[in-house]
Amino acid sequence: MRIALDAMGGDNAPEVTIEGAIETVSEKEDIRVVLVGDERMVSEALKSRRYPPDRISIHHASQTVSMDDSISFAIRRKRDSSIRKGIDLVKSGEADAFVSAGHSGVVMATALLVLGTSEGVDRPAIATTMPTLKERFVLIDAGANVDSTPENLLQFAYMGSAYSKHVIGVEKPRVALLSIGEEDVKGNELTKEAFSLLKNTSLNFVGNVEGKDLYQGDVDVVVCDGFTGNIALKISEGLAEAIMKMLKVEIASIATGRLAYLFMKPALKNFKKKTDYAEYGGAPLLGIRGTCIISHGRSSAKAIKNAIKTADLASRLRVDRIISDELSSLSRGMKTDLAGSPA
Repeated sequence: MRIALDAMGGDNAPEVTIEGAIETVSEKEDIRVVLVGDERMVSEALKSRRYPPDRISIHHASQTVSMDDSISFAIRRKRDSSIRKGIDLVKSGEADAFVSAGHSGVVMATALLVLGTSEGVDRPAIATTMPTLKERFVLIDAGANVDSTPENLLQFAYMGSAYSKHVIGVEKPRVALLSIGEEDVKGNELTKEAFSLLKNTSLNFVGNVEGKDLYQGDVDVVVCDGFTGNIALKISEGLAEAIMKMLKVEIASIATGRLAYLFMKPALKNFKKKTDYAEYGGAPLLGIRGTCIISHGRSSAKAIKNAIKTADLASRLRVDRIISDELSSLSRGMKTDLAGSPA
């Protein structure tokens, strides 16, 4: 598999992105990484590193999208950016997938412009994998769409269910709608209308789920608009980091803290691993014609490596085609329902 990696994307690029690429090809011989970015800078960063030269190449891009750039400016004025060039490689077939820790809004808009949406998809959505007390769940949409319609949430549910089933391996994903109460009548107009649509589908829809119950492990896919999803994601990340820091402070404050830490160290290490975004690497942008993985802006080399592995898996499974098939079945089902409705 050939993975195009935005070498210039992320808070610590290109050093960290390059290190992530090297770690990946060192572990997986069947992956080749194309580093997309300023050739001089990337070449300079590669000089002092050891890596298999036949599995890492450079594709020059003269521009870089900054986090301060507006989406419209980047699309119109930075057509030679590492984001645009990387997605162009997927479009031309020179790469099987694209990974970026850069400006997520520009990545989404560019993928939409260059690759287009899968059949039956109105809007693509970001699907983030989150830990629970039992296994994992998929949060969709995690930030691609600030405003959504009930029909969008319906499509997100189908996309999230397909991803959970075919990539995570859940046989019959339990799909829930994020709301302020479990009761059918709870929520705003968006969630109440989406609830009505979801309960009449073939999905394993289990109703509403409250924020406090997200991590119990009783649902596999949580559906919401991108504004709500991104807030939920950021709060979760911040809380996990805060809990780790609080525990360390509390342990250090007691007389037997050092001894207690030695006993607790394995448990703390496991907790950190379960809640560390680097373990999941990146989130797929579902609903586009191709594979695109969006990573955290402050991704470490480990996070980049795992994002590349996620891109490799999604591309091999042809998740974009699976999404198209799922949405096609939804479209056929809705047509059948309409045909059978009384005039």
